[in-house]
Amino acid sequence: MHFSQNFTFSSYTNFKKTVVLGLTALMTFGTFNNQVFGQTPLPNYLTEEEKSSSVPTIDDIDFEYIITPPPFDVRTPAEWEEATHLVIAWTSYWSILREIVRAAVEEVEVIIVADNFPQVTNYLEAGNVDMANVSFIDEDFNSIWIRDYGQWSVYENDVDSLHLVDWRYNRPRPDDDNIPLAIADLMGLDVYQTLSPPNDMVNTGGNFMVDGLGTAFSSDLVLDENDGSGPSNIYYPTHTEEEIDEIMANYMGINRYIKMESLPFDLIHHIDMHMKLLDEETILMAEYPPGVADGPQIEENIQYIQDNFLSAFGTPYEFVRIPSPPEGNSYPDQGGDYRTFTNSLFINKTVIVPVYGSSYQEEALQLYRDQLPGYNIVGIDCNDIIPASGALHCITKLIHSPDPLWIVHKHLENQTDTIATEGYPLEVLIRHRSDIAEASINYRTDTSQAFQQVPLSLVDSISNIWNAAIPFQTDSTIVQYYVEATSISGKTRTRPVTAPEGYWEFVANSVFIPIDTMAMDTTMMDTMAMDTTMMDTMTMDTTILGVFSLLAEEINAITLYPNPVKEVLTVIFDKENRATGVVRIFDIQGQEKMHLNKNIEEQKLEIVLPELSVGIYYLEFIDQANNKTVRKFVVE
Repeated sequence: MHFSQNFTFSSYTNFKKTVVLGLTALMTFGTFNNQVFGQTPLPNYLTEEEKSSSVPTIDDIDFEYIITPPPFDVRTPAEWEEATHLVIAWTSYWSILREIVRAAVEEVEVIIVADNFPQVTNYLEAGNVDMANVSFIDEDFNSIWIRDYGQWSVYENDVDSLHLVDWRYNRPRPDDDNIPLAIADLMGLDVYQTLSPPNDMVNTGGNFMVDGLGTAFSSDLVLDENDGSGPSNIYYPTHTEEEIDEIMANYMGINRYIKMESLPFDLIHHIDMHMKLLDEETILMAEYPPGVADGPQIEENIQYIQDNFLSAFGTPYEFVRIPSPPEGNSYPDQGGDYRTFTNSLFINKTVIVPVYGSSYQEEALQLYRDQLPGYNIVGIDCNDIIPASGALHCITKLIHSPDPLWIVHKHLENQTDTIATEGYPLEVLIRHRSDIAEASINYRTDTSQAFQQVPLSLVDSISNIWNAAIPFQTDSTIVQYYVEATSISGKTRTRPVTAPEGYWEFVANSVFIPIDTMAMDTTMMDTMAMDTTMMDTMTMDTTILGVFSLLAEEINAITLYPNPVKEVLTVIFDKENRATGVVRIFDIQGQEKMHLNKNIEEQKLEIVLPELSVGIYYLEFIDQANNKTVRKFVVE
């Protein structure tokens, strides 16, 4: 059964009431074959029967919608962005599905694809699950793994109309592959499908993660399943990597597609079994004891990313390790189940995490709490389902908000090089289709006090960049802050989304020395090793004196001049800090502008700057011991 394609969000509430009150009396449920090919239930991996030529082919899916790319620029939202619905397919593993629904109804509408509505309703109600936010659709399907065959949300022009995208599924389960069409009918949305040459592409949802800014991650499974060499009963198109990237750019707005080596002991080669994007620059990564199971390949993949890619902010990705628990004493290379804590799901302010009752469980949940302040972290026992090579992320699929208020911010790190007169400048990308009425930074330095508000100002109406500065604080002050924005239409959102319970924080490690009272006496000059040549070169104006509001020991490590600078920036290293290393220059938005290697242990390094706009920039030096020093300078 497909519901009318002209359903809208406004009509959805009335539709749900009709389903809940009258579905049992008004319809005879369609057949749902839960025992497909003799399996109850189907695992996430291909069964032996499915590998044969006697099963239905993937070409049995419906060609009912749009098989050309969207005729406009699209953006795939990150999982942590606002969602309005969660879709699950109700088959086996009832207790796990019930706990998912219990957690999700506090955040979103839950749509359950099922043919046994009365039994599911009774089961949920018997478990004291609030049914006010639950609805059902009656559709044939083959398996529970809706992550892999379900719809993807994309936005037209970043924050405008919501659309859906449907890839070819990498399993010969045609009823599964039709579910996105049913969801599109229900929600009244267009769905763009990668079904027809030259845009035919096979992909699977568990092998795809996106940061909301155009960067996506997959294993090289996506290359293997589009090289034309798959099983005879499963359609594998023939595409080069460049063609795959182009399809993903056209349908999903992906401008950088990072592909890693598949893991040898993960049967399905889906990255959600060992990694999780926590934000635009933080990756949660599974960890094994040295030399065990997929640990070595995971470490190689981490090194590959670190060596070749920066985050969308121009910063190195931060990897947070989370131990993968064994089954008893056995890891996957010893016959144990592929237990994972990374197969989790953001549902607005809640994160559901698979757990297994092991001694690793509380450590894993606490790590999530530490990394995601303010989120409701819910552990759900997945011992029953993990032998089928999947957990919570594998059996859930979000539908994102049709009215996004998008906030992107590279949070401030600990401050060790701050011009005293400026405070702590920051920039935020904020967008809504009605435009933004007002935005602010809310900060505090005392958890017993309320947050103080600093208005953000729109400084770039084309790029939708807003900026402000948190006032300067005394040395070693811990500053907590979050961003809040309200659209002209009246919608308000924060980032982190859990604010004010959740927030970013940094330590102010600079010493404030008022410029108008600072005396550059001979003692300070001796301490700073400022020889006459350097003094002749430098213009000691108030801007330079502002830079000198640093701790003397920090200045001695690295000194920049002239500052402000026009074309050539000189870097002076003290006698103990002449090591080789990497020098990088970033703008205030975190975008890398220059990258060079310091290969000689010299005291002075002259850098011919690229063409830079007037403004504030940061020079970062990382030596061979991975010690990092950051200095601020101004281009005039």
